[in-house]
Amino acid sequence: MTALVEGAAIPAVDLAGQDGTRIDLQGYVGKPFVLYFYPKDDTTGCTREAQDFSAARADFEALGVDLLGVSRDTPEKHRKFTAKYDLTVPLASADTDAALEAFGVWVEKKLYGKTYMGIDRSTFLFAANGTLARVWRKVRVPGHVEQVLAAARAIL
Repeated sequence: MTALVEGAAIPAVDLAGQDGTRIDLQGYVGKPFVLYFYPKDDTTGCTREAQDFSAARADFEALGVDLLGVSRDTPEKHRKFTAKYDLTVPLASADTDAALEAFGVWVEKKLYGKTYMGIDRSTFLFAANGTLARVWRKVRVPGHVEQVLAAARAIL
């Protein structure tokens, strides 16, 4: 599996929206777009990241930048997560491996001596023309949304 690199076109994959509709990532071409992958709903780091993106959503919208968070959780779980924390950032489910593989975020991880496969917390900023302008891998949540917002301002 190869990781998506800066300058690459947005992959032609689709995801399951939390409302049950399909989301074609090609539909975001034409305006700047932030896509972030996170491991699991309702865990400490993932909750904080979703809350931070939700808190900054108006700032991104003012720049004309769309946001979308993605994990392997089901649309139903996303709806519960969104309601529990009053999240405003839209979430989608990687219900097939295509998106995870296209973005190179399905990786081997280790925790307490055990090895398993999981999502590498990663964020992708696409320019309006659909090319990858910036990528962050192995994201640390504190201060991350501010970094993404600054990068979004820089590409406009």
